[in-house]
Amino acid sequence: MSGDDACGPGRVMVGVSGSLGSVTALCRAAAEARRRGAALWPVLAWEPPGGELAARRSAATILLVDEWERLARQRLCEVLAEVFGDAGPGVPVHGLVVRGNPGRALVELADRDDDVLVVGTGRRGWHRVFSGRIAGYCVRHARCCVLAVPPSPLEGVLAAAHRRNSWHLPLDAEQLS
Repeated sequence: MSGDDACGPGRVMVGVSGSLGSVTALCRAAAEARRRGAALWPVLAWEPPGGELAARRSAATILLVDEWERLARQRLCEVLAEVFGDAGPGVPVHGLVVRGNPGRALVELADRDDDVLVVGTGRRGWHRVFSGRIAGYCVRHARCCVLAVPPSPLEGVLAAAHRRNSWHLPLDAEQLS
């Protein structure tokens, strides 16, 4: 065992963006933290609009960095409040907002042997080609256990309802159950 054992029973780190997949992962991470008696570490990683390269090209972006970070902190607080309410998750919470690529940031933060990194796997089907990159990166590069949480079945139902609405097709309430 490493010298990190004195730091407590480990950490359950989870990537949070506010998407349905990340909310599903956050709920699963809270359950895992309760089961292990560990602290919950929700992490919101952000990058400047257009990416780091675009941010370096413009001097005006330097003035906006503090605002973007403030907005990221606000988003993390909103997600935690929406998911857990006033009661909280039942374990200590240490929210983090970091600037950087989400996959790399999560892997760098979850650096202890006894950490567990929880990530949402993104949407199913064709959309997964574009949305599963963070989870895949974490699975390939993490030095700790990674728990990849599939999307909630509700996410598929909501996506189908959205498709029907966008095509102006009638929606039968029985299809939602």
